[in-house]
Amino acid sequence: MLPSRGRSGKKSIIWAVRTSWETVGDGEFFCADCGGDRNYLRRTGRRRLTVLGLPLLARGRTGPVIECAACETRFTTEALDHPTTTRFSAMLRDAVHTVTLAVLTAGGASSHTVTETAVATVRAAGFDECTEEQLTALVDALAADTGRFVTDAEPCGAALTIELHEALQPLAPHLAPAGRESILLQGARIALADGPYSPAEREVLATVGGALQLCAQDTSRLLTAAARMPS
Repeated sequence: MLPSRGRSGKKSIIWAVRTSWETVGDGEFFCADCGGDRNYLRRTGRRRLTVLGLPLLARGRTGPVIECAACETRFTTEALDHPTTTRFSAMLRDAVHTVTLAVLTAGGASSHTVTETAVATVRAAGFDECTEEQLTALVDALAADTGRFVTDAEPCGAALTIELHEALQPLAPHLAPAGRESILLQGARIALADGPYSPAEREVLATVGGALQLCAQDTSRLLTAAARMPS
């Protein structure tokens, strides 16, 4: 941008590179500047060299960018990687539900104390109408599905491991360490409701810790600490 001085002595712009934006899409995202869910415009731009405000030469394209419809701040498309508040809540709720089922499938579903604790955990996560019968039916369905059934030889079945990773890995980067630890500890409290961890329960919880991007040492420390807490 090249300024010059007119007769009045004030600076005026002779030439500049300006961008004209075109909207190519829209949606909802989490705006970091607003601190909440907002609508966005996905925009691409054409850069032009202007002289005395008149466009003369094309200078290429720019973008795409994500523009908040509220504050008009522009972000890179990586802003869409952050879940909206609504989506984040759903991911957190589903994560707790999946961990609960995994722990129950490890052998605790036959204990009323365990299923009662599991129901309270799932309800607190957002499934307000969850019942023991519903959880037991889901565990029975998982046990009947080849590859999901937990045995002493394979404490965390292959398909169950995949489901844990699918529910927890996308969520983990958006949680503070305390949040990731909280999910693991909720599963631990369910497992401990009827006594010490069984080998199958400990193996499932180790898988949960790994999917939450907790190192093996931290996972072991947290499980040990949970076992020492009074019931």
